This record gives sequence, structure tokens and C-alpha cells, in this order.
Amino acid sequence: MGALADTATLKQAANRGVKLCRKGEWDEGLQVLGWVAERTSTATDLPSLFYSYLGYGIAWRQRKPHEGLLLCEHAIQSEFYQPENYINLARTHLLAGRRMSALRAIEQGLRVDPEDARLHDLIQRIELRRNPVLAFLPRSNPVNYSLGYVRHHMLRLLAK
Repeated sequence: MGALADTATLKQAANRGVKLCRKGEWDEGLQVLGWVAERTSTATDLPSLFYSYLGYGIAWRQRKPHEGLLLCEHAIQSEFYQPENYINLARTHLLAGRRMSALRAIEQGLRVDPEDARLHDLIQRIELRRNPVLAFLPRSNPVNYSLGYVRHHMLRLLAK
């Protein structure tokens, strides 16, 4: 009975941590998720969102994207039908500098739930890169960088 109560307590705490992260209270949410992780064995049956949010939080707050990706991928293996897992995986890929992998994660999530507004919002925010303004110069050239910055902001102003 004691082990069962411990598992129930861990699940409740994991759910509380996820709720806090969803509300944007990352410091407190990650503290709760970390507390759960310290007390969890690999055999514990926790919700996939626990691993997903913990992974994204580790990548974002602790700047450890590789560890975060492993947890987010574990979450998807546990519950591939949970669109929120794909959102956190995509965000973690972006933190790791893997734009195309982030887009693939979003596309996979949209296959699971084509109507998920959060996935649609994320893919619009990522946007594929436009060609450099001056094609004969590398993208990293300061002139191209500056012109691209101006173009981006002008297009945003025109879109309003």
C-alpha cells in the first residue's frame, strides 16, 4: 500500500508541475517536476507530459538541449497521440538549433491532430527562412544580415 501511495503522490505532483508549466510558472513547475524526477525510477508509470515538459524545461532553463530531446522523445514513445508532446519536442529542437527537425516534429503532431491550434501557431512562428537579400553573399555576411533584418521588419509592418 505504501508504494501505491507513493506512486499516486508522484503522479499528482507530476500533474501539478505540468499545470504550472502550462500556466507559464516555469520556475515553480520545473522545481516540482525535478522533485518528481529525483524520486522516480524508470519503471514508474508517469504521464508522458511529465517527460515532455521536464525535457523542454531542462533544454530551456538549464541549457541542456540534448538531455531535453531525449526526454521529449521518450514522451512521444510513451504517448505518440498527445499533440502537446510534439510541441515541446519542436521547441526543444529549436533550442538545439535544429529548425528542420522542429518542423518535422510539428508535422508529426499535425498528423496526430490536424486541428491543434497550438501546432499551427508554432509552425507559423517558425516560418521557413527566406533567401538572402543578396544571393551572391553568404547569409552570415553583415550586409546580408542587416538587409534581412530590415526586410523582415518591413514585411511585418506591411502585414499589419
